[in-house]
Amino acid sequence: MIQLSRSQIEALVSVDAETAEAVRDAYRAISDGRANLPPVGYLGFPEAHGDCHIKYGHIAGDAVFAVKIASGFYDNPAKGLPSSTGVVLVFSALTGQMEALLADEGYLTDLRTGLGGAVASLALCRPDARRFLIVGSGTQAYWLARSLQSLAPKAEIAIWGRNPDRAGALCARLDGVTVAPDLESACRAADVILTATPAAAPLVRADWIRPGCHITAIGADSPGKQELETALVARAQLRVADSLSQCLDHGEFAHAHAAGLIGPDHCVELGAILSGAAAGRQGPDDITVADLTGLATQDIAMARCVLARAKGTA
Repeated sequence: MIQLSRSQIEALVSVDAETAEAVRDAYRAISDGRANLPPVGYLGFPEAHGDCHIKYGHIAGDAVFAVKIASGFYDNPAKGLPSSTGVVLVFSALTGQMEALLADEGYLTDLRTGLGGAVASLALCRPDARRFLIVGSGTQAYWLARSLQSLAPKAEIAIWGRNPDRAGALCARLDGVTVAPDLESACRAADVILTATPAAAPLVRADWIRPGCHITAIGADSPGKQELETALVARAQLRVADSLSQCLDHGEFAHAHAAGLIGPDHCVELGAILSGAAAGRQGPDDITVADLTGLATQDIAMARCVLARAKGTA
């Protein structure tokens, strides 16, 4: 059995074309019927401002399946601790034997979520989009920026955070990324907005968004979270879910769904757009919104990349 630490995993996989393509295929697997994904396990710890997710599944044809346990405790940075951690267990789909223990401490989740946000945004934004705004200044904002820089080298990236000092420190780690001092004006100017916060109340308002803007929301991955005003989701000409069942149940779209403003027929899955089975943006003035709740297929794809490279270097 292979056992790898975070540092070993970091040396094997990061932001590159192969991992980005693995994430695209993870989305396609949801929509083309290859994915076997049981419901997500969720534990909430509101007193500690934290939560834990258990995601597991199998992609038809893969030699392995994976079980991931990942937690986010969002007050940890003030305690000198990372906000996320986790582990991925990989098993043979032929014998059930455990093949690998990936003690990634949440690294693979952060990486695949950043790649996923970039992949979704670039698939749905206008071809001439240049001004990208990341809302949030935590670990996930860092990986979103890194992924955008790799996949869209001409992107002009700004970051807004509730804590300006933290946003400034993050931008200092990222070459060419600037701080957005005011959220409303930054949203009004952006071609693409990516939200990555644990917010429980909307941060981005409907009347701040101009025609043609694309928004990718990744923070609302469990009940009680919301980053976008419900009216913004309802206003969009195109609503895209990584998993329709997850997004309408506990994602960003869940609030508009609960209010009766949208239903399953008003959304399309990202995998169907990436495979060409469904249409994406129809015009330059469309407002488009992607809701990414996180998929076990992404974790499987990352685990597959790690194992392939580990075996290749053995």
